[in-house]
Amino acid sequence: MNVYAILGLIPLAVWISLAFFRGRFWSVRRHLLPSMPLAADLSKTAIAVIIPARNEAASIGLTVTSLLAQRYPGPVHIFVVDDESTDRTADFARQAAASVNAGDRLTVLQAGPRPAGWTGKMWAVSQGIAQATIDSPAYLLLTDADIDHHPDNLTQLTSWATRGRYALTSLMVKLHCHTPVERLLIPAFVYFFFMLYPPAWIRRARSRTAGAAGGCMLIAPAALSAAGGIAAIRGEIIDDCALARAVKRSGGSVWLGLTAQTHSHRIYESFGEVERMISRTAFNQLRHSPLLLAGTVLGLVVTYLLPLALLLSLDRTAAALGAASWLLMSATYLPMVRFYELPALWALTLPAAAVFYLAATVHSAIKHWTGRGGEWKGRAQDASR
Repeated sequence: MNVYAILGLIPLAVWISLAFFRGRFWSVRRHLLPSMPLAADLSKTAIAVIIPARNEAASIGLTVTSLLAQRYPGPVHIFVVDDESTDRTADFARQAAASVNAGDRLTVLQAGPRPAGWTGKMWAVSQGIAQATIDSPAYLLLTDADIDHHPDNLTQLTSWATRGRYALTSLMVKLHCHTPVERLLIPAFVYFFFMLYPPAWIRRARSRTAGAAGGCMLIAPAALSAAGGIAAIRGEIIDDCALARAVKRSGGSVWLGLTAQTHSHRIYESFGEVERMISRTAFNQLRHSPLLLAGTVLGLVVTYLLPLALLLSLDRTAAALGAASWLLMSATYLPMVRFYELPALWALTLPAAAVFYLAATVHSAIKHWTGRGGEWKGRAQDASR
């Protein structure tokens, strides 16, 4: 066996491992939030919704309206925390509530001066929780300002959390996927996220893997307190997964799943917009380690690009191994592609998406080293200087 054939065995071994020994992270059907009957009596199970919002005038109205339209049998109160917005975020939140005659179910708070060591989002969330817990709700829903919640979302999420006795239950909502850029990059983003945080491993009590999707997280106040509260993750850039780790360390159970019914209405029209989303957190995910960065780059090249390079080789064995790796890669990507209602052949584009995410990861490191790490909406919150 020549060197090309030996090289061909490496990515094939990687894809066999990913396909069969990583909790079937790629199986969309296994991770969907189950539709189920109402759990017991939720009429007295109050939920406080916390929405940190910074310059979200374009989206906050739809999010607030969708939450006020929930077919949830218990009390629901919404707390929008305006995080130093320079647009009319607060006004549009109030207008949305007034338009459905539900102004009494919305409280808009202005975030106070941010203490040292806190990210803006976590400081806003902490202030919302402090106000919300005065009335002792049974659950807190932490959600982003760009989420269109299906009318049954709170009922299904709370029923699932109650029946499974989950301390933290979160949903990866269906992201907007209509522009050409989104079609190439958004299904891949969710696929890579589940590869890093396999839901089956997250649910396993003995597994150290912990993850959550910050767009929609339901947590009991007692579980949050046991995990150290929001203060325990006050400086975290990847705050959702940090919260999941804190909950799991404190003995709470965690569930992460998918939903096709609740959507994000944030639109990404350019590669730059997606790149900024990824570069904000990628190097933080690697713990700011140049060694881990180098390993990640090498791993992405071997896993996603080497199979294509082998296909172009003149060695038949190497080309066959490269084709086998690419087909197995595409087969695991196919369920996510179909979830986003794209043609099956779109599964073959995963290597192109991987190149983009590789570049964004390297750029994330560069931004960190030049004092712009964690840059988002005018704030750099993960800088090295």
